[in-house]
Amino acid sequence: MSDRPAAGTWEPEPAARWEDAFLSGNGRHGAMVTGDPRDDRVIVTHHTLLRPNGSEHARPPELAHRLAELQDRLLAGDTAAAEDFTDGRELSWVQPFHPAFQLRLRRPPAEQHGYRRSVDFTSGVVTAGCGEWRSSVFVSRADDVIVQRVTAPGPELRLGLDHRLPGAPPDLAVGQGTALTAEGALLTLSARYPDSERGYTGVSVVAVDGGRTALSPEGACIRDAESVLLLTRVRRHTGEPDAPAEGEALRALLTAGDGDPYDALLDRHLALHRTAYLRAGLSLDADDAERALPGSALLTRPTSPALLERLFAAGRYHLLSSSGMLPPRLTGLWTGDWNTAWSGGFTADANLPLQTASAVAAALPEVTEAQAALIHRRLDHWRENARAIFGARGVVAPCHSDGESGHSHHFQREYPLHLWTAGADWLLTPLVQHDETSGRRDPRTAAALAEVARFYEDFLTRTDRDGRLVVVPSYSPENRPANASWGTVDAAMDLSAARHALRTAADYHPEAAARLRALADRLPPHRINADGALAEWARPGLEDSYDHRHLSHLYGVWPLDEITPYDTPDLAAAAREALRRRGAENDSAHGHLHQALVAARLDDRARVAHALGQVLAGDYFHASLMSAHYPHRDVYNADAAHALPAVVVEALVRSTPGRLVLLPALPAGYPGGRLHGIRTRFGAEVDLTWSPGHARAVVRPTRSCRVDLRTSAGARPLDLVAGEDCVLDLGPQQPQHFPPPMEGTPWHHTSSAGSPPR
Repeated sequence: MSDRPAAGTWEPEPAARWEDAFLSGNGRHGAMVTGDPRDDRVIVTHHTLLRPNGSEHARPPELAHRLAELQDRLLAGDTAAAEDFTDGRELSWVQPFHPAFQLRLRRPPAEQHGYRRSVDFTSGVVTAGCGEWRSSVFVSRADDVIVQRVTAPGPELRLGLDHRLPGAPPDLAVGQGTALTAEGALLTLSARYPDSERGYTGVSVVAVDGGRTALSPEGACIRDAESVLLLTRVRRHTGEPDAPAEGEALRALLTAGDGDPYDALLDRHLALHRTAYLRAGLSLDADDAERALPGSALLTRPTSPALLERLFAAGRYHLLSSSGMLPPRLTGLWTGDWNTAWSGGFTADANLPLQTASAVAAALPEVTEAQAALIHRRLDHWRENARAIFGARGVVAPCHSDGESGHSHHFQREYPLHLWTAGADWLLTPLVQHDETSGRRDPRTAAALAEVARFYEDFLTRTDRDGRLVVVPSYSPENRPANASWGTVDAAMDLSAARHALRTAADYHPEAAARLRALADRLPPHRINADGALAEWARPGLEDSYDHRHLSHLYGVWPLDEITPYDTPDLAAAAREALRRRGAENDSAHGHLHQALVAARLDDRARVAHALGQVLAGDYFHASLMSAHYPHRDVYNADAAHALPAVVVEALVRSTPGRLVLLPALPAGYPGGRLHGIRTRFGAEVDLTWSPGHARAVVRPTRSCRVDLRTSAGARPLDLVAGEDCVLDLGPQQPQHFPPPMEGTPWHHTSSAGSPPR
């Protein structure tokens, strides 16, 4: 065994399915690489590629004038009152995300001895090779271009841009062109959507070293070249594209650096990608023989530490690669099919928050900034949602977005998502945690929090007989009480979100703090039901429905810190019982990992192990190590791939602005390892190593503070001094629930300065 896991994955065969294609991306462009020596296909995607379906014109329903009547009916006990709180429109999904085209490179059949296809997570480069032939593809973060170099392409290489991918509209208006240039060739493909002026254009500049280039039916034919370099971009546009100008911009990149153009492009890209990827990582005590296996073979060993190690690395890689101008979609940044499930959009009531859950702790501020972009670009739409539906100032986030629209217009009887008011708080929570980690408050986050608070000030006007505020209407995604309809009163998630949003806004805005905190304090407490479980609806009389994939009611446990085993032990016990009773419903991967995240916050390592094991053994991962929504690789979906690193981090290192918890929920089966580069919300970096008989943490604070330190040995205050490494020898780790804080707990503690911290 070694402590250096391979930072990538590989396969001994080309990808026969687009789902198994290796992935590269820069948060704008995406590339899916199949690596077939005879017919090498690179599917090109871009975050902005959305097929118009009418929803681009949709606005939130004008329902504010009916709100008071709905509230009266719900408070009077009409459990189905919200079912007609619509404007009668049919269900409208957001615009579907789709691929642009595939870049195809065809060669005559040849011997394929020694074939290997791989992706290097540290560089983002996907390679395939056999014999002398080799193809390398990456998507540049520095120059926003897809780069492919082919060496030893053989006696003949035919190139073309091909829009014919599964589900492509038959009436998609497509035009193609090829021109010979001094470098080699220029390929263009322009597509216009049916019944629309909108479209997109792809441009590939082909630079040839040696050989001859000619036009061909596919596009271009290159003979006897030593190597070929292709630079590809795609742009969405309205009206006619300016393909020649885009070609000139790509040709300029060929001379933008000294020496070999490919090397210059790669160096500029690595300065951004490698720096980000290497900030954090996981190494487990894994067998080197298993580490050497292809990904598809390793996936057949669900209990192998080498598998968790590789999936952690792949998850961080794919999350970084799909985040830039926007955060990851339901499919990340990739799809090979125009018929993406749920439109391939952004779903805020679980999926997107789960995917980005590791961004702050696992040191990927690029992801947090991408989520901030999604929010801040569409606050005007969020304001319209608040006004139209609730007659309120401030903002309400939609559950579904395509990245272009932030309007709320998704209604089905069982999914009245326009009633959901907790989305803005959930989407803003990583931004708040980023501010806590950095020690600097982003004025954009402060402004957005103020708008969320304004909404609650206008919306929270109804009270119960005890004078407490009532959240009405209320919705617990995507569940319903056993004895009522979906739209109801006082969902636990809505209560937690309202309290958190008001108190967080108060922290950012001291001038309004007293007013906002007073409003938060008037909300009702959580309810514990007759089973001893935290109720999904705090309203008495509403009965729980346990078998559901979502855990919306445990929002106060994760991602918030409202309910913890240390500060609110009774509520934590009720949350633990609610989690114990929760079913898996349809075995959605996000449901299992959501359970694991909540269990980690409750120090329940057995349930973390069970939920994680369900995903590792459930055939959820393609050979690409991108995941599926359901078992048996059904429905391409990034939830599991991107959320899995968050589960590992939460099980090993957890922090709040005033607390550090080490090894709270380490699953059995991983007796030794190292997690490094984890960021805490009190401004420190943590490296953790553990083995069966010992554990050690190095805490590197960037600001001085006192925190409550928790391990299985107990609890004690820990004083940290900015710039002084703090080394903690933790001793053997035993599973247990932690007692309340106690002064004077025996502890071995040193600092790099050679004296105890002040």
